[in-house]
Amino acid sequence: MRLTIRARSTRALTTAVPAPGEPDGRPRGGRRAAPAAAVLAALALTATACGPDNEKSTDAGGPPASATAAAPGGGKPALPTGLQDVAGWKLDDWARFIGDNAFVNEVAQGFWSIAKMEDAKGRATPEYSHKSAGSSVQRDEPPAAIPAKPQPHPYSPATAVVGKIFMTAPEGDSMCSGTVVSDPANPGRSNLVYTAAHCLHDGKGGTWLKNIVFVPGYNRDGQASRGKRYTEQQVSPYGRWTAVKALVSPNWVKESGVGANSQYDYGIIRVRNENGSGLSLEEAVGGSIPIWFNAPHEQITSAFSYGYPAERPFDGMELNHCDSAVRPGRLSFDQTRPPMYVIGCTMTGGSSGGGWFITKDGKPNLISVNSIGNRNPSEYMAGPSLQEQAKQAFDYFSKNAR
Repeated sequence: MRLTIRARSTRALTTAVPAPGEPDGRPRGGRRAAPAAAVLAALALTATACGPDNEKSTDAGGPPASATAAAPGGGKPALPTGLQDVAGWKLDDWARFIGDNAFVNEVAQGFWSIAKMEDAKGRATPEYSHKSAGSSVQRDEPPAAIPAKPQPHPYSPATAVVGKIFMTAPEGDSMCSGTVVSDPANPGRSNLVYTAAHCLHDGKGGTWLKNIVFVPGYNRDGQASRGKRYTEQQVSPYGRWTAVKALVSPNWVKESGVGANSQYDYGIIRVRNENGSGLSLEEAVGGSIPIWFNAPHEQITSAFSYGYPAERPFDGMELNHCDSAVRPGRLSFDQTRPPMYVIGCTMTGGSSGGGWFITKDGKPNLISVNSIGNRNPSEYMAGPSLQEQAKQAFDYFSKNAR
């Protein structure tokens, strides 16, 4: 099996990997298109490819028609209560929302010292138990727990798209996970990182978190593992990237708690190199991952989640992954919104915002991010389904947030 992540030039990064968990690593039942393909190189991630016969193109080539429809009532819209409200927003409405929720992130160079990064606590994954009562919640049967596996060192070059996000939260220095994603407005030169909204903003009544920095390929060579001494270059081999723009769902800003807002728990940051290098993030790490928006649920037959869990029994130093070779379950607090995906996974706080990957047309695609789960013990992870609202937000951010 081979992985190809398109790099900034006509070259591609290609890495051979073994098939994980044969035969258990293969989806059972249903239609299988191409053989399972490796995603993110040595991350040992397999998924069934989706056939082109029943796919719709979701390339972000411009704002959808709904994004240019008149805002209900004209003038400044109220914050939305459902997907349809946002679907009626024009570009001016998105611009007004960003202006009304201005993101300021002044990070002094070197703020995140080795000691501060070590001491940062995993941003707690919002907790929801499948045993919780609630007649309005629609959910499939809870999945069986899938143990998280550490990625062997040294990580392959392709794994540089996955990294840690550090931030200062009200409770202190914290960390999450994130993924370098492709920017349709800047092919081959993306500076975009996709993560969870709760890794960037505290939600209703809160504000943006501070000192947000992305470190791709964190601890690539394992020099920071098990208490070994290491240098800044060894723990952040691709540098540190400061967030200069950010966007989360309008619903996330309005709502709080674990519930319907979790169905829109996505966020995007635009970054720049802390050292002022002229390289883009994508050029620095050698590639990026496209996002598959509006993915039909029936075509998502597996999902593979990545992140840097930091709560016990993990320590935040290792990239881990949960490999689910079965179709994700569904969890919905509000049936007017896209249901969340659910897989078995034992990752803990710190893995929040880490990407969920499948193979589409022979290439890795991101379909979700780690959002909520249960604790003591951790057995499952749920992530938002990135449908039309998420696509509109991304399209606007890609083209207009500089």
